[in-house]
Amino acid sequence: MALPAHADVVVVGAGLAGLVAARTLLRAGIETVVLESAGIVGGRVATDVVDGFRLDRGFQVLNTDYPRVRRELDVGALQVQAFTPGALVHLDGALHRLADPRRLPLAALDTLSAPIGSVADKLRLAAMVGANAVLPVSRLLARPETSAYLAAKASGLSDQIIDRFVRPFLSGVLLEDGLETSSRFVDMVWRSFARGTVGVPAYGMTAIPRQLAADLPDGALHLDTAVLSVRPGGVDTGSGSMSCGAVVVAADPVTATTLLPMLGEPPLMRAVTTYYHATPSPPVREAILVLDGERSGPVVNSIVLTNAAPSYSGDGRALVSSSVLGVDPPDEAAVRRHLTVLYGQSIEDWELIDAVHVRQALPAAVPPLGNLREPVSLGDGLYAAGDHRDTPSIQGAMASGARVARAVLHQLRH
Repeated sequence: MALPAHADVVVVGAGLAGLVAARTLLRAGIETVVLESAGIVGGRVATDVVDGFRLDRGFQVLNTDYPRVRRELDVGALQVQAFTPGALVHLDGALHRLADPRRLPLAALDTLSAPIGSVADKLRLAAMVGANAVLPVSRLLARPETSAYLAAKASGLSDQIIDRFVRPFLSGVLLEDGLETSSRFVDMVWRSFARGTVGVPAYGMTAIPRQLAADLPDGALHLDTAVLSVRPGGVDTGSGSMSCGAVVVAADPVTATTLLPMLGEPPLMRAVTTYYHATPSPPVREAILVLDGERSGPVVNSIVLTNAAPSYSGDGRALVSSSVLGVDPPDEAAVRRHLTVLYGQSIEDWELIDAVHVRQALPAAVPPLGNLREPVSLGDGLYAAGDHRDTPSIQGAMASGARVARAVLHQLRH
């Protein structure tokens, strides 16, 4: 389909931020066109099908407590397959169950006996997470901002419980193991895990952007259309130029800073590689995170996805997702050795389906983040949206898309 010569608004990028922005503008009666360089929508939220298995691009989850998820998505239609709250932590040759006793009271004794720290440590951790769950966000943002590690220490946690649980758990969320991420963002992480259901859509994370894109009218979305440059009042693509009243750059953070040099240097991006293995029988029977409290190998977390979502399997075998951090992932042999230790059993019959390497999985969220929001309006009818303008999460991407839509509407109507 040929590009139109003009639109009220051009949105560059059909990730979650761009789709939310475009849909909001279109519902407000603003003529909006979305230009996406890839052949599919979703940006970093995508699912590939390999040999019938659904492989998300990196281990990703949907948290139903995210305010924007509840507002923007039909969660019921996504058929979210929930994971078991908590984790199994490998220590001293065994897996130990940890869970929030408010959500899984029957697991309270297991949690108290797990060798991750003293009983006092566990009570302090429960109090910290509980406070984040119930305090207003304004109160959380009023706390002094520091790193996740220093905030955990300020809460009275010992290095033992930090190293045996907090660090392994958060590493898979933040995609860094130094706990250098802003305490303000980590407060939001604890809050969302304590309040919401975490899982995956039955047919992969790609169902999220597809649901958002389904609301766009014919002619609004142009795939395989790379934007070469943007300027006040227009954009240039390989297929021609368009004029417009406003340009919203909702591309990935690195591309956004290329198109909009006024954003400054691109943010540091976290990398992750997720190894997907198929096995005749699952190594555990629950859809629960498995962590290494001893941090004895490269795997930061592992989970049997098909224990929650059988639809992720192509042939009835179990699908295990295991993630490692960094831009230089280890070879699969090292991952296999670590998984053998974590699950305490041979995995010789596990088949590698694929190793999905995502070099730009998340923007780093190091302090200071302030109120967690960067401006979306850059002046002259140029705007930026994405999780690099908010928090590095599905919530952050969607929230920035909604914020930028409000800002554009204000410009066009005044």
